[in-house]
Amino acid sequence: MGDHVLGVAMNGVTGRMGYRQHLARSILAIREAGGVSLPDGTRIIPEPILVGRSERKLREIAERHGLERYSTDLDAVLAEDAVSIYFDAQITHAREAAVRAAIAAGKHVYVEKPTAGTLASALELAKLARDAGVRNGVVQDKLFLPGLLKLRRLVESGFFGRILSIRGEFGYWVFEGDWQPAQRPSWNYRAEEGGGMVLDMFPHWHYILEHLFGPVRTVTAKVATHIPRRWDERGDPYDATADDSAYGIFELDGGVLAQINSSWSVRVARDELVEFQVDGTHGSAVAGLRTCRVQHRSATPKAVWNPDIEDPGRYRDLWEQVPDNTEFPNGFRAQWEDFLKHVVTGSPFPHDLLAGARGLQMAEAGLQSARTGSTVELDEVTLS
Repeated sequence: MGDHVLGVAMNGVTGRMGYRQHLARSILAIREAGGVSLPDGTRIIPEPILVGRSERKLREIAERHGLERYSTDLDAVLAEDAVSIYFDAQITHAREAAVRAAIAAGKHVYVEKPTAGTLASALELAKLARDAGVRNGVVQDKLFLPGLLKLRRLVESGFFGRILSIRGEFGYWVFEGDWQPAQRPSWNYRAEEGGGMVLDMFPHWHYILEHLFGPVRTVTAKVATHIPRRWDERGDPYDATADDSAYGIFELDGGVLAQINSSWSVRVARDELVEFQVDGTHGSAVAGLRTCRVQHRSATPKAVWNPDIEDPGRYRDLWEQVPDNTEFPNGFRAQWEDFLKHVVTGSPFPHDLLAGARGLQMAEAGLQSARTGSTVELDEVTLS
C-alpha cells in the first residue's frame, strides 16, 4: 500500500497566522518530517498549493520555501482532482463564500474560526458539508497547547474535586498605530469587516470551556470600545467601530461559573498573555498557554485579611509547577495531524463545523447580552 499524497489548497497564508502557524510550522513541518505516520506503516504527505489575492506575495512565499504551486484563481484550484483539502485562514467576511465553493467542489474543508459571520451561516456550512459527505474541521488550536493539555490532565485525574469556578484573563496593549505600529491588522477594529473582540475570542473561550469543563448554558457580557480612534497600515486615522474589550460571565453545566476578561486595551501583569485560574474543593490551578501551576488543599495557606499591617504571605511562591512529563508539539501542527488522519482514515475529530457553529452561537449571545443588558440562554445547536 502506498503513501497518501493529499493536495491542500491553502487560502490566506499571506497573513501572519496563516503563514507562520498553518503553512510554515504545520504543513511544511509535517512534509519535511516525512508526513504523518499511520498504523499500517503508510504516511500522509500534504502538498500545499498557495491561494490568495496577491500574486506577488504568494510568489515570494513560494520561492522562500521552494514551492511550485500558487494561484490567485480559487475556482481553478478547487477544480483539480489532486486537491483533497481546502484550508481557509482569510479574514472572516471572505471565508463563507470560499468554503461554500470548496464544499460544492467535493473538497474536505478545514477552516479558521469564526467559521462564518453569523450563526445561521455557520450552521448552513455545517449542513452543506454533512450533505456533501466531506470531512470538515475548525481550528481549535489552544486545546493542543502545553498549558491547557496539563490542565486537561488535572481535570481528568480528579485533582480539583468539585470544580467551582474558572477565571480567565486575556489581552495586551495593542498600539493605536500613530506613534508605534499596531500589532494587529486594522480590520480587527472595524465591525463592518468582521472585527471585534467578541467575534474573535468568544469562539476560543467556548471550545476551551466545552472541552475541559462542560457545555456553556448561559452568557452575560459587557463590551467596550476603549480606544475609539486608531491608525491603519498606511498611517491613516480611522474610527474603531468594533469592540476592543469584552467582559463575560458564563454558566456551565452543574452550576460552574466562568468569568473571562478579554482586552486589547490592557497592560500585562501576568506570566502569560492568557491565564485561566480553576478553583475546586480539593485544589486550584493557574494555566497559561505553556505552563500550569497548582496548589492542593493540603498546601493552601490560611490567609487572614488585615489591611492595617503588611501581609507576610508570599502567595505566588506557594504554587507548584506541573511537570511536562512528555514532549508537546506545536499546537497548530498537532491539530493538523489529527485532521489529516481524519480525512484519510475517518478517525474521530470532534472539532467539526458544528462545533465551530456552537462557538459562534456563544459570540452572538455575548453581543446580544451586551446590547440588552440581559443574560442569554444557549439552546442546543443541532443540524436539522
